[in-house]
Amino acid sequence: MLFSLVAVALAVAPQQSAESVLGRWKAETRGGIIEIQRCGPSICGRLVSSDALRTNPNLKDANNKDANLRNRNLRGLQILSGFTQSGNAWTGGKIYNAEDGKTYTADVTPAGPNALKLRGCVFKPFCKTQTWTRVR
Repeated sequence: MLFSLVAVALAVAPQQSAESVLGRWKAETRGGIIEIQRCGPSICGRLVSSDALRTNPNLKDANNKDANLRNRNLRGLQILSGFTQSGNAWTGGKIYNAEDGKTYTADVTPAGPNALKLRGCVFKPFCKTQTWTRVR
């Protein structure tokens, strides 16, 4: 009986389209606001704001492993790229973490009209998932 109820609940749950990840999202940590948009057949995301950027709008990418990139502005920096659509999700992409200057593999999956799950991995199975909320 329980299995039947779960199956019915899953069947009637509205599935979000891959396009529903587009827009502005607030990350779980440090007040980050990321704008996700289409980039050709993929999606990409830029850092719009964060707690640190509100304090110092001219912050640079000082922790980047590439010394030649350390002088670029964090505001507007593309931190999400290289995704492939897989059903309603975006997989196999990259997320750049300016705090440690490293890039990780990432997947983005809609989790309702105003939430998405972003999973970043050093390498699988060493991953962390955050829930981002839509900014209106």
